[in-house]
Amino acid sequence: ASSLIVPDLFELAQDGIEEFTKLLIQTTSDPMGSITVGAMGSASSFYNLLCEELMTQDEDVFQNVITGVVSILMDKHLKKCETVLDGGEDGASSGIVVVGALSALCTNKKAALALTKHQKFLLPPPNSPQAAERIEPPMPTVPPGASSQQQRLFRLMQAMNRGNQGYLKRSGPALEKETLLGLVLRLGVPKENPHVAQAFQNMTTATRTAVEKTTDGMRRQLRIYQDSCNALFRSIITAGADARGQVMKWIIDALLVNVGADAMRPDTSKVSNPQTLLNLSVVLLKLCEPFVNNEKKSLLIDTGFVSSENDHGGVYTMNGDDAVTRLGENPTLPTDPYNPKNSFIPQCFFFCARTLHFGIVPCSSVHTSLLRQISHTHWQLRQRNADLQTDPQFNHLLTLQHANEVSVLAPEMLADTLRFFNLVASVMLRMEDSVLPLMPEHFVDDMCDVMIFVTRMAPKAMQRLDLGDIFRMVVKLLSPKYAHAVRNYNLRAKLGDVLYEVYLPSSIDDRKSVPDSVSCDPLAGGQPYLLADPSAQETLAPSLLLLYGEVEHTGYYEKMSHRANISAVLKFLWESTEHRPAFRRITQNKESFIKFANGIMNETNSLIASVMEKLPAIRSVQVQMANAQEWAALSDEQRETITSRHEEYEHEVKRALPLCNKTLQMLGFLNTDNDIRNLFLLQEMCPRLVNLLLHVLKKLVGAKGLELKVDNPESYNFRPKEMLRDLCAIFASFAHAPEFIEECAKSGYYHGDLVTKSVKTCRKLNLLKGESMELFASLPDLVDAAAQTVKADETLYEDAPDEFKDPIMDTFMIDPVLLPTSDTIVDRSTITQHLLNDPHDPFNRKDLTIDMVVPATELKDRMTKWIQEKRAGAEAGGSTD
Repeated sequence: ASSLIVPDLFELAQDGIEEFTKLLIQTTSDPMGSITVGAMGSASSFYNLLCEELMTQDEDVFQNVITGVVSILMDKHLKKCETVLDGGEDGASSGIVVVGALSALCTNKKAALALTKHQKFLLPPPNSPQAAERIEPPMPTVPPGASSQQQRLFRLMQAMNRGNQGYLKRSGPALEKETLLGLVLRLGVPKENPHVAQAFQNMTTATRTAVEKTTDGMRRQLRIYQDSCNALFRSIITAGADARGQVMKWIIDALLVNVGADAMRPDTSKVSNPQTLLNLSVVLLKLCEPFVNNEKKSLLIDTGFVSSENDHGGVYTMNGDDAVTRLGENPTLPTDPYNPKNSFIPQCFFFCARTLHFGIVPCSSVHTSLLRQISHTHWQLRQRNADLQTDPQFNHLLTLQHANEVSVLAPEMLADTLRFFNLVASVMLRMEDSVLPLMPEHFVDDMCDVMIFVTRMAPKAMQRLDLGDIFRMVVKLLSPKYAHAVRNYNLRAKLGDVLYEVYLPSSIDDRKSVPDSVSCDPLAGGQPYLLADPSAQETLAPSLLLLYGEVEHTGYYEKMSHRANISAVLKFLWESTEHRPAFRRITQNKESFIKFANGIMNETNSLIASVMEKLPAIRSVQVQMANAQEWAALSDEQRETITSRHEEYEHEVKRALPLCNKTLQMLGFLNTDNDIRNLFLLQEMCPRLVNLLLHVLKKLVGAKGLELKVDNPESYNFRPKEMLRDLCAIFASFAHAPEFIEECAKSGYYHGDLVTKSVKTCRKLNLLKGESMELFASLPDLVDAAAQTVKADETLYEDAPDEFKDPIMDTFMIDPVLLPTSDTIVDRSTITQHLLNDPHDPFNRKDLTIDMVVPATELKDRMTKWIQEKRAGAEAGGSTD
């Protein structure tokens, strides 16, 4: 101790701090010679006694010694490490050893506190002059004796670096390059690092066993390093309130300077690298572990934290450019001051949730994009008949994929993340309704993204996890009572995707296997949550029916995927007797049902038009390619053009047909219920339904049906027999309804020969049986009879006054209504249908909703009187004849 206090008195003590640092490093690499372990425990260790002696003699010297040790570990060791796999350069120790030395230093609580007082522990305060200072990395210098070509190269490198790589002293890069904890957390297994990439070369020829061996080896080293980081953070945090406060300040800074890390293309001059944020996510997940696994402790999570600016330090601010979007619009802040029973648990919980938003969530998104890029590159190379094994770009992408999977798909990290999000769901389930709108929107968004990512990429990581609270939260947020809490249509659509990807039994749709522990409730005898949960039985079916219509706003390709998922879940629920009453509940709200039914018919129309246009084109190219002589006669450019369009059409058909099939099936099973079927017979619905069904029937059975007979139809999910069966079953379910028969007679798509041919095909292929077959077979005669009545009515209406005719459809109105926005009278069914797709008055584009229209009773009375007189006259004329 004396040699460290007064080194000038001792000849061998000039490098005392350096030697002290070496002892701490040796403590990590050689536990048997550890200076932090004594005969009676750590309190009697040489290191602890030395610290106490230094503190007793001179507290300032003690601070200087600890600061000196930390500076050496930072400058001579940590800064020279690039990954957790190497030991740095110029004799520097590995990251694992250095972090172990720091943890050893923090075994003394006073030393841990002294460590947090190091000038490079925290970033400069916001808005301070130092925070605005810029750090410019040194420019590459021309080595002595360089050739003229080398000199030009170095000058080019200098020009490229100038102004591009600098960063502010208060920024994400400064956090990981200039602060102690940032230097610690920046080490990982970055996919761009040459040493990491080298381990994953020649992936097109590597065996799966070899790849898994390399991946597992790197994951073990990464996990050991992350465990060391966890130990360091715990050592500092448990050193006392002052040391813990410094760590929390550092975490707040880390989150504030990385606000842009969730961007699609983050600005690397402003945010930290993904490995830093990923490691911080892991550290905070471990800090949360004691209350994630303890329900009693989790009750200490005070949700008022997100509304207390003084406590979260701006991390969850509701103001300015960095405002964190809330679930509710303009939520009301709590009036009571934030006064938690335990302040540390809410800090860990809410800082962890925010860190995951900047760490694991963006990393999973980047990995998904990388896999998409690999798939696209594979397709391009196949188009050119190129050799995948020798293509450098393709091999480079595969190298990045496998290198990235070391950290992004680490099983323990994924499992910890899912457990944490289940706790987030638990907290949101039990909070008061007035608090829910105050929760950040990304809590739900991130939960959905991670659940879907893990399900698709690493379902084994979900083994034995209880994620029941996530299911219950999804059901709650989709329910009518809480639907307003999620304003974002894309986020609501994701909630539906989670039900399909995670909680729909994996046997449905031949999806990847999700462990039963995830999709089934152990407290309900292992039944799927979808069937066993009481809240799901009460609200889920009508919620999904409405969601089907809402996803119209999510984008053309996205809505197809969302609706295919919703349809699959609805079909599963429909087959359950527990959910059947809930399905009927939607019939109590006519307006909501019409929106849903309109969504189905819009989707089917769009899909059928796309598929039926492209299948003949696909068939044409298949025939052309099968004729080797004709195909060879084309130029390379012609073949490439045809092939490229052919692949594009195939891709679109493969995307559209699964939803097309599921939509027809949904129309079929829903209309087996009498109450639901009656709503499809409404005047504003029935004509569209009839035209849709007849249009599809014509495409399948009509004269051009042969053009749809593509090679290997199953590869496109094109199952014409099943499609015809589902279609004819729908016709059969409506065959007894006069409204449906009348609309068939009115439809320009109806042809008796077409339906008769369909009946014969159904009998021949045994597609329908029993009563369904008989009902469908009766359709042609029923429509022919109805056609006589329709023709007679059209004769009556042909000389009707213009004021009795719908100005849009030019047909005799059944239920005339006044549009207050333009003082125009139209038929209710016409304006209802229009407003489902366009919320504006068609005559002047003013905003209009269906509840604003007014019945035109006076005109209706005159129309009724006019038609009665016309019919009486026609009957009198008929009796005279």
